[in-house]
Parts: sequence; C-alpha cells; structure tokens
Amino acid sequence: MGLEPLFQAWSYFRRRKFRECADVCSQLLERPPGEQELDSEYTVFQAAWNLKTRALTEMVYVDEIDMDQEGIAEIILDENAIAQVARPGTSLKLPGTGQGGGPSPAVRPVTQSGRPITGFVRPSTQSGRPSTMEQAIRTPRTALTARPITSASGGYVRPGTASMITNPDGPFINLSRLNLTKYAHKPKLAKALFEYIFHHENDVKNALDLAALATEYAQFKDWWWKVQIGKCYYRLGLYREAEKQFHSALKQQDMVDTILYLAKVYLRLDQPVTALNLFKEGLERFPGEVTLICGIARIYEEMNNISSAAEYYKDVLKQDNTHVEAIACIGSNHFYSDQPEIALRFYRRLLQMGVYNCQLFNNLGLCCFYAQQYDMTLSSFERALFLAENEEETADVWYNLGHVAVGIGDLNLAYQCFKLTLVNNNDYAEAYNNLAVLEMRKGHTEQARALLQTASSLAPHIYEPHFNVAILSEKVGDLQRSYTAAQKSEEAFPGHVDTQQLMKQLKEHFAML
Repeated sequence: MGLEPLFQAWSYFRRRKFRECADVCSQLLERPPGEQELDSEYTVFQAAWNLKTRALTEMVYVDEIDMDQEGIAEIILDENAIAQVARPGTSLKLPGTGQGGGPSPAVRPVTQSGRPITGFVRPSTQSGRPSTMEQAIRTPRTALTARPITSASGGYVRPGTASMITNPDGPFINLSRLNLTKYAHKPKLAKALFEYIFHHENDVKNALDLAALATEYAQFKDWWWKVQIGKCYYRLGLYREAEKQFHSALKQQDMVDTILYLAKVYLRLDQPVTALNLFKEGLERFPGEVTLICGIARIYEEMNNISSAAEYYKDVLKQDNTHVEAIACIGSNHFYSDQPEIALRFYRRLLQMGVYNCQLFNNLGLCCFYAQQYDMTLSSFERALFLAENEEETADVWYNLGHVAVGIGDLNLAYQCFKLTLVNNNDYAEAYNNLAVLEMRKGHTEQARALLQTASSLAPHIYEPHFNVAILSEKVGDLQRSYTAAQKSEEAFPGHVDTQQLMKQLKEHFAML
C-alpha cells in the first residue's frame, strides 16, 4: 500500500528532493475537483499548490544575505553621492583610507580597489570599486569567470529563467493574471507566493506589490513582510527606503537576519562604521552570534585593518571551530605575516574537515615551500593541478610553481611555468611582470619592456610593473618615461622605499639639466 500522495510530496520536500516533490504535487493538481478532499485549514488542492510553489522556490533559492554582487551598471551609474575625501577608516570605496595593521603591498597582493586579497572568496571581495569604465569591464566579477556581470540582475538571471526549465508547458504560475489582493488576504499562501515570485520568477516589482498589500492587510504588524519589502527595495537600489523597512522590522522583532540585511544596506551606502556599530549592538542582544562576529571581521578586512579582522576571526573560531572562512582568513594572514608554519596548521585543519579543492592544495604547496618542507611541496601542487576545475585555477597553480622554481634557482623552469600561466589565463598581469624580469636577466630589453607594459595596462593597481618599467627606462637613459612610471608606482604603493629613492635620483638628474 503506497503513501498518501500529499504526505509523500511533503516527505520528498523534507528530504530536499524538490523535483520529485513538484512532480507529485503536479499530479495532485491535475486531479478533477471532485477528488479533492476538504481539509480543516484549506483544501488538498491549496496544500499541493503551496507545496509545489515552495519546492520550485527551493530549487533556485539563493540566500540574499550573501548574494551581493555589484554589477557595472550599479558601479558606474550609481547616483548615491559619496564623500570624495573620506576621513581615514570611514570608507570602503576609496583605497588608502584603511587604518593599517597588516602587511604592505610588497608582501601581500592587493585588489584593484587597493585592499589586500582576502583568504576566502566571497561576493564583492574580488573587485572593489573601479575608477574607470574600462577597468570595470576588465575586472572579473566573480571568482570563476573573467567576464563581467553587466548589472546586478546578472546574478539572478538563472533563477529568473528557471520557470521555463521547471515546466515544459510554460511557467507554473502566470503572474500577469494573478489577483494579488486576493492572495494578500491569505497569509499562508501569500508568503509562499512571494518567495516564488521573488526567487523563482525574479519579478521584484510584482513581489513588492504583493508584499505591500499583505503588510497592509496585516495592519503593518507583521515584521516578516517588512523585511521582504526591504529586500525588494534593496534589489531595486532604493537603499534609504530599505533601511526604513529593516529598522521598522527590528523594532517589532529582533532578528539576526534583519541586522545582516540592514548592514548590507549601510555597506552599499559606504557607511562601514555604521555597519560595525550595528553589528556590535546586535552582539549585545545576541552574544556569541557567529554571523555577526564574522560580519565585523569582514568589514575590518575590507578597511585594511587586518589585525582587528584577525582578532574577530579568532572570536568566530571560539564559537564555531569549523568555520571555513575564519580558518582560511587567519591562515592567509599568518602566511603573509611570514609565518608559513602556522598557516600550514590552519590549512591542514581545513583538509581534516573535508575541504578538498584546488585552492587548498595550492595554499598547502606554498606553505610547505616557505616552511622548508620540500618533500610535500610538489605533491601538493600536483594534486592542485589535478583538482583544478577551470583554466584560471590552473593558471594560479602554474604561477605559484614559477615562484617555487625562482626560489630554488631554476630560472628555465620558472620561465616555462610563467609561460604556462599565460597559456591558461592571458590576463595574468603578475606572470607578465615576472616573465619581464626573467627577460631582463637574459638581456632582452625590448621584450621585457613590452611584457611590463602589458602587465601595467592589465593591472594598474599593482606597483611592481610600474617600478620595473621605471628601473628599465632609467638604465637605457629614458629618464622622462622612468619618472612617469615611478610616479605611478608611488601612487600604487606610497610606502615603497626603492621607488622613493629612484624618484629622488631622477629629481636630482632633472635639477642638474
């Protein structure tokens, strides 16, 4: 004897078998009306409709708290006025306003926005705020693709088109024919319908209309609807309106999620200090809440305050010792602080936890090399190459192998490794720079100059190509070009002593003319 169909569908849903759940619900919905039994709450038909709506939503659900990718349109066409001369430590948009406390760019690579590369890839850490349209287009928008997302909606295209995939006959719910007022008066159906419209159909306008009608029906006393309206406003770029909704929801019901949404609004408005204060107030009400401590650590990391970020990540590990992001970021911080042995312990911890990917073995290989555990170095890189899922990851491994080769003095192997890096990813500015240095050692000045020009055009935010162009030009007597390149190097890394000495020499040369 088989299970009752609705109970079976619910069982599938609980076990996250959403496709099977939707299929069973479809069969229930296709029954003639006479076969539908009346339930005390609502009919079997309504229950099946509700369950199928939730199943289809779960298939494409993305947590809005972590989904935070700014597209080119949002960056370049941003109408929010941001102070051009921000006080130190109060802005994420302008590089150089951080409070320090971490390794310099000479030791730790920086992103295009001037912030140190983090130990954990998350949305918005890869890109920063490009200063020109050309840089925005060239910047990889995600960790896995070199193509830019043209607008914030780019991240939601897949959920938006999912309706045609899940139903060959067309979308499950025809939004244009929905009477939203009728559904707003049925709270249990309205919440499932809202999530379907917002996540599955990606129709923010209709979702906002439904949420506004539902919150009106609830006499503005339901905090859940206020949070949903805030999410819609955030997606539409109406940050101040979103802020009001989240504040109103927090007054009615204190929730960690609402605090995280509100912090997202403040970060998008470039108010990191306000977001930090919000998180700290939240921690007074929810002591030991990992997501809030992690949020504080992320903001400090983006503000260049690496030492404070590391302290908060350690607090995260006191509460949750399996938090991958905290372990990876602390490991990365130790590595760039010239403590590869300690970094190795953190990365080994990740390996023990079951993290098994290219990036981890890449980092293990580097830590082993700098900690002088040479027996494990090459085997880690071999495993990383085997686990690489795309050409960008392969390029990273070959680039690091090039560094290992330079470290052991095998310049021919290093040359081959950097060449293989460019075969896999021909936008790899650091590899062009290092190849240029090897060409300079061979005496191939013109080839070195061409490679350095490519590197500096691909990544104007790193100082090494500019400095190398300055040194090369000074050697061949082109003092004007050397001075221009040295200025760019100083702009990228104001504290670089060699650049300052070169600038001083060049100014003395010009004074003698």
